[in-house]
Amino acid sequence: MKKFALIVAGGSGTRMKGKLPKQFLELNGKPVLMHTFEAFQKYDSKIDFVLVLPEIQLINWKKLCVEYDFNIKHSLVSGGETRFQSVKNGLSKIEVDGIVFIHDGVRPLVSVQTIDNCYKTAQGKGNALPVISPSESVREMINGNSLTVDRGRYFLVQTPQTFKVSIIKKAYQQDYLGKFTDDASVLENTGHKIHLVEGNRSNIKITYPEDLLIASSLQLVL
Repeated sequence: MKKFALIVAGGSGTRMKGKLPKQFLELNGKPVLMHTFEAFQKYDSKIDFVLVLPEIQLINWKKLCVEYDFNIKHSLVSGGETRFQSVKNGLSKIEVDGIVFIHDGVRPLVSVQTIDNCYKTAQGKGNALPVISPSESVREMINGNSLTVDRGRYFLVQTPQTFKVSIIKKAYQQDYLGKFTDDASVLENTGHKIHLVEGNRSNIKITYPEDLLIASSLQLVL
């Protein structure tokens, strides 16, 4: 079944306390986003890539590709005002059925095993959502009171959130709702059951300055 990696990178760098978007920050010698591409190419060298970036970042990305001699072939798409619209724009570039991995551009350490877990489950069940169990205690705030909860009932969601192309494209035809926090929630709203698979703990999302340091260290030992 044909595979697509739809990489969404809409960060502005605000929480990184810098002017450079976090997907363009250098991680062990090259921009974070390039490592993300390479993680999927390591899984399957024939995968088709679609990259969604804010329109104002397209020129900068093209310059970085030249500067770092980055030659992984990909389609480039302008994002929208919301992540929902950005993903929808990216999906419009995929014209045949298959399996699509929708992945955060700033998760460069996704493992081959996680990607394969997602692929096999989505191929059989239509979708796959990589998750890990929380290692810390979890509390819930209700009416000003914090209550302990059973952390065994909760999961931390990662990407790539993975789907049969025809199913997720149909789901993205519905109107946007504020409760759509990720692609799985978009599909779930159409009545589909979401299937969980095991992710990898090193598959962190680079959001804050310390995350870049952690990712750098993890990449050197993986």
